[in-house]
Amino acid sequence: MTPTKPSLDLLRALTDENVLRALMDRRRLTRAEIAAHTGISKPTIYEAVGRLEESGLVVDTGERTTGRGRVGSYYALAGHGRALVASITPHGVVAEAVDAYGTGHGRHTVPLDPAPGPDVAASALARAAGAVAAADAGALRVAVVSAADPVDRATGRLVHLPDAPFLVGELDPSEILAPQVTGPVLVDNDVNWAARAEHRCGVAQGVDDFFYLHLGEGLGGAVVSDGVVRRGHRGLVGETAHLTTVGPDGRAMPLTEVFAALGLRRPASTAIDTGAVREALSGDGARARRTLDALACAVGGVLAAAVSLADPRLIVVGGGWGVRPDVVTAIDEHFTRSPRPVPVVAATVDEPELAGARVRAVEELRSLIIRSAHPERP
Repeated sequence: MTPTKPSLDLLRALTDENVLRALMDRRRLTRAEIAAHTGISKPTIYEAVGRLEESGLVVDTGERTTGRGRVGSYYALAGHGRALVASITPHGVVAEAVDAYGTGHGRHTVPLDPAPGPDVAASALARAAGAVAAADAGALRVAVVSAADPVDRATGRLVHLPDAPFLVGELDPSEILAPQVTGPVLVDNDVNWAARAEHRCGVAQGVDDFFYLHLGEGLGGAVVSDGVVRRGHRGLVGETAHLTTVGPDGRAMPLTEVFAALGLRRPASTAIDTGAVREALSGDGARARRTLDALACAVGGVLAAAVSLADPRLIVVGGGWGVRPDVVTAIDEHFTRSPRPVPVVAATVDEPELAGARVRAVEELRSLIIRSAHPERP
């Protein structure tokens, strides 16, 4: 059979996409530079730039090339809106707008208590998003939200699990952000976003199969397999706090109860007392060594289960106190003696949940811009 030739409309759409992606990568280019960057002929690029300029997606910046030869005009993306990036944490809601280049604009923070409840958390998210929208000139076309609670995969609502340390309740970020955001709202757990950040720009770059363990006020994990964060049927993959492991006296108990047995949980809460953890691990005394060994042994039991089920190439440890060199070293030394040892390394990305959400927000915003050039395409 003779292969079907692509239609002229399809070729134009593909060329326009290449032009837009080139300008997203380089911010401003002449038509000749776009042709060189994309490998597409100059006449075809000239026509594409004309179409995109007429549709309002590309503008002549008014800047001109200098030096010998023909003067060229620089083109850039026109006003393309922003993406909202928000993080709901035990300490507050952080929100900012990002443009198609990943540059942040109008960051705003609203404090929260560790157990705010759904109404207070909803109000904080709405206030933070409203402040960002008011401070930034670009329309918010998409939102990506990170939450320090499990997130239902089907609905995007936060899920309340028994004994969860951060008591927000069943919150619906999509509904809350509807007044500020004109497009889709994507929501996921903060540990999943942190794992994506490490895979994209951190210690797990180039590693498509790894397990991310979060050790902070909460305990959690993320499974990355074939380069994709696995979320499961409801989006609850990686809830490690209640996995059974070895306690400080050798008894089997959930991981979160190990911290209770060591006196490292907050009163009347399942949240880890990070200050108490740091104090217990400080110095070279016998108590510090016992505490570190007990935690490494307990965490090792959880990691053994993760390795058996997910078969990762690497284990990345993050979280407020999880990245401490002594903690990572102790876990690595303990796990090296396990039947299936896997290297253990510390996470490296700052504000990883926001970093991961920011990357996805830029990707989604760029996709919206490209689709707007030819909205008739599926």
